[in-house]
Amino acid sequence: MAERVIGKVGDPVLRKKCKPVTEITPNILQLLDDMADTLAAASNGAALAAPQVGILRRMVVIDSGEGFIELINPEIIEKSKEQIGPEGCLSLPGIWGRVKRAKYVKVKAVNRDGEEFIIEGRGFMARCLQHEIDHLDGTLFIDYVAPGQLFQEHTDEPVDVYRLLKASRENQD
Repeated sequence: MAERVIGKVGDPVLRKKCKPVTEITPNILQLLDDMADTLAAASNGAALAAPQVGILRRMVVIDSGEGFIELINPEIIEKSKEQIGPEGCLSLPGIWGRVKRAKYVKVKAVNRDGEEFIIEGRGFMARCLQHEIDHLDGTLFIDYVAPGQLFQEHTDEPVDVYRLLKASRENQD
């Protein structure tokens, strides 16, 4: 197991759509283990998607306080209600924004043993699931932030969302 480098805003891989995992190989299992190590080493992260460590595969790890979860090929199959709340990202350190998300989601995924399962998330867990699945499609939370709703983490000073969006798309193919 090893800690991997987390890509930051402007890294073109963060804007690419990930490919499904078609076979669970030793390399896929190693990536899940490495992602878990990387997330554990991050000081304030709740979840991590494979493209954040430079791998364009549909894989997510979550540790939101409800137990550690690995998801391969996750897909939102149901969502309802709305919540607006604070959201940050390990790929945009020191920045948070107010984001509208579904309050409840149901996600279908595969585990490391190749078994399909369903996970339901409410509140913060719903936010984590949506945020990470967005990463698999090249979407960042700042894509949802309205002007004036993005802030520096420790000072709450406003951040120009348009500047960040431009930076995050400049290296896109």
